[in-house]
Amino acid sequence: MSETLVVPTPPPAAPDRPGRRLLRHLVGMALAMVAGMLLLEPLWQAAGAALEFSDVLARPAVAALVMATDMSIGMAVWMWHRGHRARATAEMVAAMYVPYLLLFVPFAAGLLDGSALLLGGHLLMVPAMVVVAVRHRHAHPVPPPRRPVVAALVARWPAWLALLMTVDNWFDPVVLPPLSLLVLPLGFLAAGTARRSWQDRGAVAAQLAGLAGWGTLAALAAVADDGPARWLVAGGWLAHAAWDAVHHRLNRVVPRGYAEWCGVLDTAVGLTMVLAIVA
Repeated sequence: MSETLVVPTPPPAAPDRPGRRLLRHLVGMALAMVAGMLLLEPLWQAAGAALEFSDVLARPAVAALVMATDMSIGMAVWMWHRGHRARATAEMVAAMYVPYLLLFVPFAAGLLDGSALLLGGHLLMVPAMVVVAVRHRHAHPVPPPRRPVVAALVARWPAWLALLMTVDNWFDPVVLPPLSLLVLPLGFLAAGTARRSWQDRGAVAAQLAGLAGWGTLAALAAVADDGPARWLVAGGWLAHAAWDAVHHRLNRVVPRGYAEWCGVLDTAVGLTMVLAIVA
């Protein structure tokens, strides 16, 4: 009697929920807009200082347009990478500028001050983005052509995020207070707890040892003279970058993306503190 081979039926594909896809699209654009502001704002400041038009950039109307430009560039690059059509991208760029242009009228009439102009533009921008996103919710993005370089850059998004967050440190390096050293091990403890990584007693012991080590550094820096204290703080941040690299390689306690982000952030902060000390 021959046996019948039963081929297992593959599980059904998860349904494409338009609401969830729309929310992911809006969140992705919002993050790209923030990245555009963080990356381009220091360039505007450097150009204004070099070409002596910083006072022009400080005017509320000009600052609003510059901010809209930074957000539009970040968002447009992201939509291009995701394969969205040019019309949808153009309408989303318009959603960045139109709120400010509408508020220029009451601002020019003296009914709004500069702070209200910037805040009102941000508030009106949110529904404008939602309207454009809902309008194109049925238009699926065109699969973008394979771009190995772009894919490699996107895969390193934690590192780019950390670099964006520390751009100002390179233009205005400062030495952080000794208590900042406690943030480093506490971040790993919080992330490990959220990830439920404490089944391994060795991992628990290592993290508690790290807390004790950086806590000791913070205490020494708090009581030391100003010169040695500054080097202890900078060295503590750079030492934690090595700690991040070990955890990234072993893929333990924290997600690898977190370890990558933390390692780049710690390195940038530590190096800029060294620059502040030697300067």
